[in-house]
Amino acid sequence: MNLQRILSPMRRAISDYDMIQDGDNIAVGLSGGKDSLVLLSALAEFRRFSPAPFSLTAITVDMGFENSDFSRLKEFCDSRNVQYHIERTMIYDIIFKERKESNPCSLCANMRRGALASTATAHGCNKLALGHHADDVIETFLLSMFYEGRLSVFSPVSRLERSGVTVIRPMIYLKEKDISAMAKDYPVFHNPCPADHFTKREYMKKLIENICKEIPFAKDRMISAISHPERNNLWQKPDNN
Repeated sequence: MNLQRILSPMRRAISDYDMIQDGDNIAVGLSGGKDSLVLLSALAEFRRFSPAPFSLTAITVDMGFENSDFSRLKEFCDSRNVQYHIERTMIYDIIFKERKESNPCSLCANMRRGALASTATAHGCNKLALGHHADDVIETFLLSMFYEGRLSVFSPVSRLERSGVTVIRPMIYLKEKDISAMAKDYPVFHNPCPADHFTKREYMKKLIENICKEIPFAKDRMISAISHPERNNLWQKPDNN
């Protein structure tokens, strides 16, 4: 798949929500999954012609799974002239051995994001780019509505108050199928998480797939409902006037 298919909607999201400013040092959360690999590759390419010059750093949070080998991720970063750092943690032990969480995803995400933010700060980064895409947006919105009883979803741009790092999500307009096609030849890291494929998010993904069998354009309509400023106004675009 041509990288331009990824860059075009990514550039639109960056422009719509003013994600990157001149001189930013952006850390990319590089888990090794398809989303983070495509995000890093696209940002490394965008760096060449961005109207606002920025630098790029990749950070992998080592959660403590046995036999984790990140050497291919380092090679991937080196080939794109991106600095690479590994942050060692005990997240796996805390969540699965000590706390024995039955629904670990939310806590795990918060702990990983905290580790990413602190590592980003330590390496002089003021922004943290995460690989959430349009399918993640829809799944998160429905999870919030069904399980929490509120209309809510993560923002394209948000600030982590404790660290002062700004989180950006440049792939919110991209569909997962396009990301998967782009990552076909990338060194995708196998997810060793014991909860993989057994989560509420996985259930929501399958539910949406079933909805789209009956309503093929359902995903597009849901993204429009979330992002349109005159509807629910969940995503507010910056006023640059």
